[in-house]
Amino acid sequence: MANALYDSARELFLEGGITWTTDTIKACLVDTAIYTVNLSSHQYLGTAGVVAAIVGGANGRSSAFASKTATGGAADAADITFSAISGASIEAIIIYRDSGVDNTSQLIAYIDTATGLPITPNGGDIIVTWDNGINKIFRL
Repeated sequence: MANALYDSARELFLEGGITWTTDTIKACLVDTAIYTVNLSSHQYLGTAGVVAAIVGGANGRSSAFASKTATGGAADAADITFSAISGASIEAIIIYRDSGVDNTSQLIAYIDTATGLPITPNGGDIIVTWDNGINKIFRL
């Protein structure tokens, strides 16, 4: 699988249902032995089975992204840190719009091709450094 946006997120971006710069956007660390991505049918964090695949429990979810921009159609934000992560191997990162409820938190992007992936956690911090090139985190 290559990095991609979920189909439902693409629709919401086009319809104005997701606003990158003002919505609460977060990420989670995922074990793909438990979660199998389906970009066309998975829509929400809770209903797609992602929650069971989050590595590190509550620590495997980021805080809200800071310093978000959408310049030139590219989504960007400040780098994020996941603290004290242990557990299974991490093969993917999922970006989502957090509604406060897993069953309504919109899946946005699936990233499994990046420097440092996969990673085996050792109880330390995992820092996700977003690309500083033209595509940033992702480009619409």
